[in-house]
Parts: sequence; structure tokens; C-alpha cells
Amino acid sequence: MNLAASLLAPEDSLETRNAKLLKMTSVLMARVERSTEDSGAAFAHFQRALMLEDQVRDRTRDLERTLDQLNQSNARLSQAMREAEGARADLYDALELVREGFALFDQDDRLVMSNSRFCELLPDLPPRLEPGLRFIGYVALVARSPHLALQPGRTRFGWLKERLRHHRLQSVTFNVQTTTDRWIQVSEQRTPGGGTAILQTDITELIQLERQERDKLLDEQARLIRATLDHVGQGIAIFDAGNRLVGWNERLRQLFMPPMRLLRVGTGFAGLAEHLRAALRAEDAAAFARLVAWVNTPDGRPPLDLQITTRNGIRLDAFGQEMPDRGFVVSFTDVTAEREARLALLAANEGLEQRVRERTVALESALSQAERANASKSRFVAAVSHDLLQPLSAAKLFLAALDSAASPDEVALTVSRARSAFESVESILGALLDISRLDSGAAGITPATFPLDGLLTRLGDEFRELARQKRLELRVVPSSLVVRSDASYLRRIVQNLIANAVRYTSAGKVLVGVRRAGGAARIEIWDTGPGIPAADREAVFHEFHRLANGHTAGGMGLGLAIVERACALLDHPLELISEEGRGTGFRITVPLAGERPARSDGHVPETLLPQDVEGVVAMVVENDASVRTALVGLLETWGVSALDAASPSEALGLLADLGIAPDVIVADYHLDNGRNGLEVIAALRAQYGVIPAILVTADRSRRLADRCGALGIPLLNKPVEPARLRALLARCHPARAVR
Repeated sequence: MNLAASLLAPEDSLETRNAKLLKMTSVLMARVERSTEDSGAAFAHFQRALMLEDQVRDRTRDLERTLDQLNQSNARLSQAMREAEGARADLYDALELVREGFALFDQDDRLVMSNSRFCELLPDLPPRLEPGLRFIGYVALVARSPHLALQPGRTRFGWLKERLRHHRLQSVTFNVQTTTDRWIQVSEQRTPGGGTAILQTDITELIQLERQERDKLLDEQARLIRATLDHVGQGIAIFDAGNRLVGWNERLRQLFMPPMRLLRVGTGFAGLAEHLRAALRAEDAAAFARLVAWVNTPDGRPPLDLQITTRNGIRLDAFGQEMPDRGFVVSFTDVTAEREARLALLAANEGLEQRVRERTVALESALSQAERANASKSRFVAAVSHDLLQPLSAAKLFLAALDSAASPDEVALTVSRARSAFESVESILGALLDISRLDSGAAGITPATFPLDGLLTRLGDEFRELARQKRLELRVVPSSLVVRSDASYLRRIVQNLIANAVRYTSAGKVLVGVRRAGGAARIEIWDTGPGIPAADREAVFHEFHRLANGHTAGGMGLGLAIVERACALLDHPLELISEEGRGTGFRITVPLAGERPARSDGHVPETLLPQDVEGVVAMVVENDASVRTALVGLLETWGVSALDAASPSEALGLLADLGIAPDVIVADYHLDNGRNGLEVIAALRAQYGVIPAILVTADRSRRLADRCGALGIPLLNKPVEPARLRALLARCHPARAVR
């Protein structure tokens, strides 16, 4: 009522009040209607709440189960984390037990872990090594560390770049030095997962041990050098690149007597030089200034050589030599005695010079002749030496061929050819002796009658192996002609011509044959070589002349000089025919003989000689032990009982002790102490009667041959031909030779 009264004001009119009441009634009715609708929605909300309660209850149970599972997972995760932490702690503990420094970087080059020994020799690094540090940061820390020692000439930035370059390798090992002279060996290895494991090992003790061994070796070398220097006759001072004394010997002290304070390692040259200057004569100031200037030369020092004299009168030759490290050595040689002797010699020479000048004019002509003769002899000796190589080479090839010989016949043939080559050597040596006598005017040639076929066949055998090696065809045409000449010289002529043909022919063949030309035989040697230009056909016969035609076949240019000289000696015309590019031919015209002799060169075939010498007692007297042993060995293979001695007294004593007389004496001519084989034979014959004897010698003089002929003693020239010796033994004692 109060509310109505408040809503209906007394001053309102009736219409106004009615309108307000109607409004209020309308509102109340609407409220009542709305109240009725709300009661139905509430029921619906009640039902929905019941359903939500069930759903919440179900979700709560699910959430409780999920929470239980989560709690269990958290418990397992906690256990795993505890185990991981334990394993990590165990790993750290294990790494701490490792004596080396260790660090592990992951595949992104970030530090995973490291132990306390890692980088411990660089004390400023360990506090900065935190997990997650990048590898390049770690290397930069090392490069900037004041404890890192760098080699001379290297920069920290250069070391950093080289270290990063090493990091790109799969595996690398290198050494690092610290400023405290400690050494670390760094071994870096990639892991299978792409990470990097670094192991640092302290190798200071190894480096120190190596240094000790090196120092020990250097000390031993220094002692050896010191001992060597002290035994050298020169005074020696050795300075380093800083002109400081590093070595000297006792002889230096004896020459200059410096105070001990100067003879110490490290003494500067200037201090020692002042004492040396005071020890020299004033006249040698300029020479000493040269030495000082040489020492102070800023660039390379050339070798120095000067002469000085001490105040004590000791004359010295001083030598200076720079060493590769800019150090230098100065040596002083006492030449006082040599200079005094030189002065005395000069004084004597002055007295002799006048006499020499007086004799010079008279001797010039004789000296010139002697020089020409000596030069000619020297050239000819060289030429003969050249010729000796040919048969010796052939003999070596034949002996080498014995290894591959398949049958006894091949062995026998090869041995025969080798023997022939050695016979060539003997022949050339004999010719050398003949030419020596010819130069002195004491000998000449020995003409003989002999068939050409044997000579040419032996030469063909000698050169056939050489020709085969050059793939040349060497053909020797048989000949039945018999000539009159000196067999030794003619053989050398043909031998040289065949040698030249084989040497200068690179392809094709060499032909050797004989043509009859009236009353003479014309020996011809043709080749398919390069030929000789017309301008050189005279010069080729000069000694030591070789053609400059691009052919390098060897030789000394002596062969044709020998040929021309020997042909002139034998009076055998020599002809040269050559065409460039097609070949060369030589012709030697030799007079024919009337008939074919059995053997006219003094050699008797072995088959015609009595060869049975078994049981013969031979007294061999030879002063050369090797020759004596070889000769006795040869005789014993024939069944000869050989007694050997080196001198006449030894031979007489041996026979007296044995109480026997030999069947034959084989004595060398030249013995020791001026004795000779003829004296031995005479002494033995005086003791035991006229015993058959053979004289062996290299002396081919006519005088000795005549003496042996007068005494009835066979002469056997060296080198000894076995068949000839055996034949002479059989002839000397025919009663033993015939059974």
C-alpha cells in the first residue's frame, strides 16, 4: 500500500493514476507468466545437471587414472635421470682417472665434456672451458694464451689457421710447446656420430730424454772433433755467425800464446784479434787488416788466403773459410821450414841457372827429339792398350757364354774361342815390345810364311759375338792362300780394321775376304757403315782423330793410325775405298809365299808333340808367388812332381834337404836381388850335373835369345803358352816321355 501510494502521487489526476495502475497490472501479469515458464526450465536444468554430474564423475575417474599413469611415468623418468646422472658422474670420474687430458665436442662442434687435465699446461684455459663452448672458440683461446710457445717466425694467427685446417682432417696428431718448456701431444679423432674427441698427452719427459740422447751424441761428436782438432798440425779457430769463438785447438794456443780468458767459448773475434795483432810483426799490419775486413764482411765471405809472420819469426799461412751458417773458420799453418827451404833452394837455383843456361842450347835439340820420341811412344802405348780391349772383351763374352752352353762340344768350342782371344792379347803385347825396340832402333820385324785362313778364322770368332750383339752379319770368306809377312803385325792390322767396321756399322753386314792379285794376296774388309767423307780420308789415319759425323760408336781414334804405321813397317800397301752413306772398304796387299808350311810361326801343334810328362820331377824357381803357384798348379795337373822355390839359395836348400836331383829346371829369368834364371841353372848344374832346363822370361831381346841358344837352353816367353811348355818338358826328358 505504501508502494502504491509512492507510485500514485496524490497530485496525479485520475486518468494518470488509472494509466499507472494499468501499467502496473500489465507488468505484474507478465511477471506471473514468466514465473510459470521459469519453473519448467528449472526442471530441465535439474535434469541436465544430473547428466553433467555423471559425466564429471566419469571424467574424474579417467583423470585419476591418467594422473596415476603420469605419476608412474614421472617416477620412471626420475629414476632414468638419476641413473643418467650417475652414469655421467661415473664417466666424469673415469675421465678424471685418465692421465691424459680429454675433451669431447658434438657434431655441432660444441664442447660436451672435458676432464680437469685438459689444457692444464695452459693454466688460463680450464676456467673458460664450459659445456657449449664452440670448437673455434676453444682454439682461439689456445692461440691467445700467453703460455703457448710458438716457433720462430710463426704468428698466433698463423697457428690458429693451421689448427683449424687440422680440424678438418679425419685424424691428426701434433705437438704443442708451452712457455715453460713443457710439451703436449694432441691427438684429434672424429667419432662415428660426427663429433670430435681430443686426447692431450704430456710428452715432456720423452722430449727431454730425446734431448739428452741428442746432447750426448753431440757431446761425443764434440769430443771426437776436439780430439781431431788437437791432432791437426794447423792452429784452428772456429767462430759462429755472431763472430763468437766456439772452438779451437792446442796448436792455436802454441802459436800465439793468448791468455786463458780469451780462449773461452763466447769470446768475440775483436778481443782475440787484438791479441793476434800484437803478436805479429808491424810489417804484417796490412795483412792483418785484410783478415779483420774479411771477418766483418756483411755479405758472403770469399775464401781468404794471406801470409803473416809472428814477432818470434814464425811464418804462417792463414786461411779463412765461411761456413753455411755464416760462421767461419780461420786456420794458421806454420810454413817456416818450408819457406826457409824454398829460400835455400832459390839460392841454389840461382847458382845453377847460369850452368843450366849454358847447357840449354846444347840440350834443346836432344830434348826436342826425346819429347817427340816419348810422345810417339806414349801415343802408341795408348793405341796398343786400346787394341788389347778387343780380345779381352771377346774372351769375357766367351767365358760368359759358358753358363748357357748346352753340350760339351759347345763348351769346348767356347773355351777354344776364349783361348784364341787370350792369344790375341799375348800377340799384341809381343807387338808392343817389338815396337818399343823399333823406336830405339834395336829390333825389326820377323817375316814368316803362314796361311791366311787360320788368322782370319780366329779373328772372325773373336768379333762374331760383338757383331751378333749389334745384329750385324759378320762373314769371313775362307781362303787357301799362304802369305809372307810378320804374323803378329798383320793380325793386328786386320784386327783393327774389323773392329772399326763392327764399331761404326749400325746395320747391315761386315765382309772379310782375300783376293789373289798377281803375286800378292789382297785382304779386303768391307762394311755397310756411314762411309768416310772425302775431306776426312787422310785425317782418319792420324792418331786420336775421330769423325764428327754424329756416330758415337766409341773408340779412341787409334785403330787406323796403328794400321797405317804397321802397313808401312811391313811394306804392305794400304788402300781406302769409301762412299758416304753406303760403306767403307780397306785393302791390304800382302806378298804370296811359295808353299804352304805346316806351321812357320814357331808354334808346334799339340797333337804333334810328345805330351806324356807324368812322373817328371821339375824344380820351379820363380820369385813372384802368384805366378809360381799358378805354374806349379799347371804342372801338377799334368802329373809332374813340382818343387818350387823363390830364389837360388832356397832351391839349393830344398834339393839338399830332399836328397834328390830334379829331372828338369824351370827358372824365371828376372829374380830378386839382381839374380837371374841362368845363374840358377848354372848353380844347380854345378851341384847335380847337366840337368835339362827351360828359361821363362818376358825379355824378348835378341841378346838373351842368343845367350840361351849358346847354352842350349830353350827359351819360353811370357805369357807362357801351356802347350809349348808341355812340349818342352817332354823334349827335355824324352826317356820319361816315351812309354
